[in-house]
Amino acid sequence: MHRYVDCHCHISSGDFDKDLEDVIDRSKKAGLLAILAVAEHSGEFEKIIKLSERFPGFIFPCLGVHPVQEVSPGQQRAAAPQDLDAALPLIDTYRDQLVAVGEVGLDFTPRWASGDAEKDGQRQVLARQVELAKRLDLPVNVHSRSAGRPTIHLLKELGVERALLHAFDGKPSVAMEAVRAGYFFSIPPSIVRSEQKQKLVKQLPLENICLETDSPALGPEKQVRNEPQNVRVSAQYVAEVKGVSLERVAEVTTSNALRLFPKLRPHP
Repeated sequence: MHRYVDCHCHISSGDFDKDLEDVIDRSKKAGLLAILAVAEHSGEFEKIIKLSERFPGFIFPCLGVHPVQEVSPGQQRAAAPQDLDAALPLIDTYRDQLVAVGEVGLDFTPRWASGDAEKDGQRQVLARQVELAKRLDLPVNVHSRSAGRPTIHLLKELGVERALLHAFDGKPSVAMEAVRAGYFFSIPPSIVRSEQKQKLVKQLPLENICLETDSPALGPEKQVRNEPQNVRVSAQYVAEVKGVSLERVAEVTTSNALRLFPKLRPHP
């Protein structure tokens, strides 16, 4: 069986509360070795840590503050420095259990980052989390929607050496700047319906590619809950685009994940 790592997954989402055991069982049967559980805000941290303890050697925690914060159902705003007040001490507390700091990054989608103030606030939030990640010797698991070039430039400026750019939506030419910096890109199952992702994968060296699902979002079908088992959909499509075997994609992407996240030690 081919073995995969889902490098970016919101397994703590309420979408999985009712059938989590089944979701995990299906993912293991599909060949998953490990799931990296990313956070969006400090309110999720404890749930993610508990999930990693409930499924040891399979779910691995990444804690961080997302560049867009939900203030009430359906209402969002750009992250601001005060969102770190509760988060940073908790990240430090759980430091020994973490495999990365994330999900962190920039999101310059106009509806919540239309002005310089919002963008500057996001940059401060990212910079402070990068500073902590460097102090803890952890990689960063990065969001960069509508902000590919600014995110890559800021990561480089901050001296980040280990970064995963998840579901990158920028141009391949911009992505190659990150490749030259030694960064990795994780590809979600939505590649099957995304011309941009397909072009990106054509350009990226396989040695810089990891796999992800971003579950419950970015599945092969729109408006259908995505699951970690669909990481093999990403792998199959990457194999087609690159013209290599599925076995090769599984082997290289898993090796890339283990290299990028040194504290990732899946149970066999």
